[in-house]
Amino acid sequence: MKALMVVLLGSLCGTAMADEAQAAEQAPVEQYSYSQHLDIDHVISMSEIPNVCGVVPARMTYADSQGHTHVLEYRVMGNGCSNG
Repeated sequence: MKALMVVLLGSLCGTAMADEAQAAEQAPVEQYSYSQHLDIDHVISMSEIPNVCGVVPARMTYADSQGHTHVLEYRVMGNGCSNG
């Protein structure tokens, strides 16, 4: 019985993650501005920051308090800069 519950819960989680991924693919990319108010309930995913020295685009996919998925593009400093 426990094994059946584990399989059932695993399939439900996989379905939920697939639904979030599909919603993220359909969501338009919004450009972030500092004056923008963000309603972030939870972060679904974030893009990797490249290992370059310079400003690069990054994306965050999140769900708002209404359950709608958003993809936000913003600019960050790459991880390739060093002080030495």
